[in-house]
Amino acid sequence: MTTVRIAVPRKGRPLEAVLERIAARTGMTALADDIISTLRYEKAIAKGEQTSETAVYDRLAEYSDASDPTAPEFSLLRDDRESMPRRIVFDSVMLPTDTVDIQLIGREEPFRALRKHEFALGFDSADLVLEEVVQLEPEPLTAVTALNERIDPRDTDVRVSMGLGDTVYHTLLATPAVARSLTGDLDRSAAAAYEGGLCLSPRYERLVEAVLGTRATDGIEFRHPDREQSEEAAIAETGLGVYLTVSGSTARDHGLVVGERLFPSETVLLENVAESRPGVDRVRSLLEDAVDDTVLAVQ
Repeated sequence: MTTVRIAVPRKGRPLEAVLERIAARTGMTALADDIISTLRYEKAIAKGEQTSETAVYDRLAEYSDASDPTAPEFSLLRDDRESMPRRIVFDSVMLPTDTVDIQLIGREEPFRALRKHEFALGFDSADLVLEEVVQLEPEPLTAVTALNERIDPRDTDVRVSMGLGDTVYHTLLATPAVARSLTGDLDRSAAAAYEGGLCLSPRYERLVEAVLGTRATDGIEFRHPDREQSEEAAIAETGLGVYLTVSGSTARDHGLVVGERLFPSETVLLENVAESRPGVDRVRSLLEDAVDDTVLAVQ
């Protein structure tokens, strides 16, 4: 039986989106729910929101059933960030089906693993594609479907196949005073006419240049939150900024006006087109197919 290995994130919203998509296409809902609930519980422990009388290594042994080759496996991530202890994260799971075996393998940076030709398929945030390989152009990048047009084929063999529709967006935010000073709505056009400071996380500078367009960022000075400061609070000080929102309620709590959703921070299916293997097309088609009744039967 052919095995197709897929690189996936080790934790968080992107991994949950992947598991939910695969559950919908294979019927493995119970397994996906088990992995998601385990990781949410471990996240709560790592953040101090829950406690456990069981030691972390004992929980790790409990979660991984070595006698079952199809049971999920987990591993321990040593997080170096301040106040973040060791955390149990996803490692791998094998999904035997009637035509091809699918193995999900956790990676810290799935996109970079595909760039290094370690996998043919993988899932990662569209953010990383924007931050690393899209070409910056005067015109804004407005949709996930346009990402491949901005990828230089001499730079990487990785392409974006589809997005999973996660509902988190890089959104333009402003104080009421700045919003009133702008002509028209709080959108890309207003940002293009604006001159002054724009607050954002340091890692998103290149992403924001791509989604606003380099023409719009002329006259804009990027500013970053202080180490102990939330992004919303820093944007409230600066006047204008870009940050991730779902509903915008937290931004409004900081007195900010919620403007245009510039780009989805979406989990995307990636393919290294130079790493074609038997079964890859079948698995990619399955994962892309979200509308018909084709479901791959799990053994």
